[in-house]
Amino acid sequence: MNRAARTGDSTMAILAIDQGTTSSRAVVFSDDVAPIASAQQEFPQHFPRSGWVEHDPEDLWATTAATARAAIEKAGNPPLAAIGITNQRETTVVWDRRTGRAIHNAIVWQDRRTADLCARLKEQGHEAAVTKATGLLLDPYFSATKVAWILDNVDGARDLAAQGHLAFGTVDSFLIWRLTGGRAHVTDATNASRTMLYDIRKGAWSDDLCALFGVPRSMLPEVRDSAAEFGMTRADLFGREIPILGVAGDQQAATVGQACFAPGMIKATYGTGCFALLNTGDTAVESKNRLLTTIAYQLDGKPTYALEGSIFVAGAVVQWLRDGLGLIRKASETAALAARADAAQQVIMVPAFTGLGAPWWEPEARGAIFGLTRATGPAEFARAALESVAFQTRDLTLAMQRDWPSLGESVLRVDGGMTASDPAMQALADILGAPVDRPVDPESTVRGAAWLAARKAGLRAGPDVGDGADAGWQRDARFEPQMDRATRDARHARWTRAVRAVIAMHDDSEVQPPSAGHPAGA
Repeated sequence: MNRAARTGDSTMAILAIDQGTTSSRAVVFSDDVAPIASAQQEFPQHFPRSGWVEHDPEDLWATTAATARAAIEKAGNPPLAAIGITNQRETTVVWDRRTGRAIHNAIVWQDRRTADLCARLKEQGHEAAVTKATGLLLDPYFSATKVAWILDNVDGARDLAAQGHLAFGTVDSFLIWRLTGGRAHVTDATNASRTMLYDIRKGAWSDDLCALFGVPRSMLPEVRDSAAEFGMTRADLFGREIPILGVAGDQQAATVGQACFAPGMIKATYGTGCFALLNTGDTAVESKNRLLTTIAYQLDGKPTYALEGSIFVAGAVVQWLRDGLGLIRKASETAALAARADAAQQVIMVPAFTGLGAPWWEPEARGAIFGLTRATGPAEFARAALESVAFQTRDLTLAMQRDWPSLGESVLRVDGGMTASDPAMQALADILGAPVDRPVDPESTVRGAAWLAARKAGLRAGPDVGDGADAGWQRDARFEPQMDRATRDARHARWTRAVRAVIAMHDDSEVQPPSAGHPAGA
């Protein structure tokens, strides 16, 4: 990154922290939300059992602090007006207030260990009430059952919680606690909306849900707007105290960074997973198609809602080709390898490595590959991997169109690492049957965090519901669909049959699949 900042109008800068699933990153932005310098560090992933995913909270903190210091130094140690934070959502940390140390590894959003608990709660008829309050489905993806697992499986945890010694937070809360030296136990509305403990319509923690999951209210952070005062950092961290003024979960921050401020605008972020959000304005739409209703952002006390579809495996399928199978040396080789695939082969890959997300929601499903022949090789695997991301995105857009009939023809704004590949984005447009817009700066998540902090600091106005200029959004390329509708529908139907087969291997219950309708712009 390391571009020179505009210096004519102001010397103030914004530090944006992006604590992700596989790495922590910090970016220093100028006051007009232009990136100046950045630093990034990966950290280890822990897999104690099949389907379990954990992080050491000390790794999250150490890499966050180190990258923040490095980015500030690279930027020339400018005066900082504020800090913005965006984070992997749902990942759960429980720590002792007296020491600031976690009592267990962080349980990552991908973790499936509480699938049985979710299934029992569904059987007991609790899902309707959970969904009505939170907009979420009973799934191990969310934080509530992860907190319950820690309390039930760490010796003495429930006693400590009853004594008021334990704090729960998503990663943003844990980082703010550390950044402020334990002076602030807070979160924002977007992260709260992903815990399965927060009533998104009342804008408050739910006593009923806390009782259902056995989570004491004393453990929960205070909820604030996405652009708000979250506390001051310790002076010893960065040489002076800096206000933390912006916080949003990664997908909501990307929605802001993509300037999706008007109802009907859609963005999809392609990282480890893929997450598509449709802005529905001040209406919390109740999905009939197994999408999530969530808070897109909250400004000046007013929540803006969204419909969200979550894909658990997107960029992770390319990582699997590299690290699991050794078919590529680096992710950027995938598109070129896929281009050599035999067009006559119809290989379908369903990358349900940690279950299936929206609109299927089958946590126990596992991946499979269909259509193998003696001629199938690395190129066909690569093409099937990239197409799996496009097919899953189409499932989401179909569901969104049914839940939001006025959606009509809509452009999909994309960001994240996978979007650097022109062939991958063209395949996405072809399978969707809709235009795909890639911005000049594909790192919309960290930009969104910077924009929120800059707005609270008084450096930005908005949101501007026009062309997104106020958020610094500019289009780099538009990919128009080139595949004919009959081919697109036939290939998606084959994908749907493959997903049904995967579900049938792990679930005897009847599953309602996505409709065979057509996405916006088809």
